[in-house]
Amino acid sequence: MATPREVRLRIRSVKNIAQVTRALQAVSASKVRKAMQAVTNTRPYATKAWQVLTHIAGQPSKESLHPLLTRRSELKSVLVVILTGDRGLAGAYNTNIVRFASQKFDQYPLPVSYITVGRKGRDLMLRRRKNIIAEFSNLPAAPSFADVSAIGRLAVDEFLAGHSDEVYLVYTDFVNMVRQIPTMKKLLPLEVEEEDTRVETFGQDALRPHAAYIYEPGQIEILDQIIPRFTALQVYQAILESLASEHAARMVAMKNATDSATELASALTLEYNKARQQSITSEMLDIAGGAEALAQAIG
Repeated sequence: MATPREVRLRIRSVKNIAQVTRALQAVSASKVRKAMQAVTNTRPYATKAWQVLTHIAGQPSKESLHPLLTRRSELKSVLVVILTGDRGLAGAYNTNIVRFASQKFDQYPLPVSYITVGRKGRDLMLRRRKNIIAEFSNLPAAPSFADVSAIGRLAVDEFLAGHSDEVYLVYTDFVNMVRQIPTMKKLLPLEVEEEDTRVETFGQDALRPHAAYIYEPGQIEILDQIIPRFTALQVYQAILESLASEHAARMVAMKNATDSATELASALTLEYNKARQQSITSEMLDIAGGAEALAQAIG
């Protein structure tokens, strides 16, 4: 049985851990709100870009308008952009997204290469001996579009160069503070459908009729600018969703850790009090026994 001193040291250690996890929980809660605000701020631009792109790509000859709209007749390889975090202490967040990607592509009939975003995902994919052609890590805490646009440009370049015939995006979709869903979206070639949900529209925007546009200087020039930029924008939005999911997962994990540490500290305090009481009782019995023996000797 542990001595009172050993139990007291364990109680102090557990309480220190609880203070750290409680601080991490508070920081993650603040970052979740900022990440969700960043997601909301990108929606107006993304919605309008998607409306223009849908209008142009809805033409009968859309596959001849731009290479990024063209489906390859023969598929030879696939590229997957997988988004994870740079740090741990987020529960099963990083493991879940890597496991999801493995379930989707481990048995894929074509060769699969990966672009990893996040140090944890890179390490896990290397451990699984996956083919990683590029990795991005140590992104800013609140990344801007310029900070992550290189990821989208790399995916576009790989597709245009013919190194990959399809590009998929795997990330964690933020639903709420306790629910984050691993999600896969086809990034390239762009598929424009009537009920596409890449960009969500709200309120009256979903009910308005499609406007008639006059394009200057022309559709080809606009597509050359919009399609690569919108592809990078999808990656940017997915990164913001993943950041919000990571912070939410870390907040929940740290809350659970704090609760567990508090319960453990209470149990250890009870054990310490019992050990201390037992020690005091033993000392009192020793004193009483000694006094009785002394009284008998004197008498």
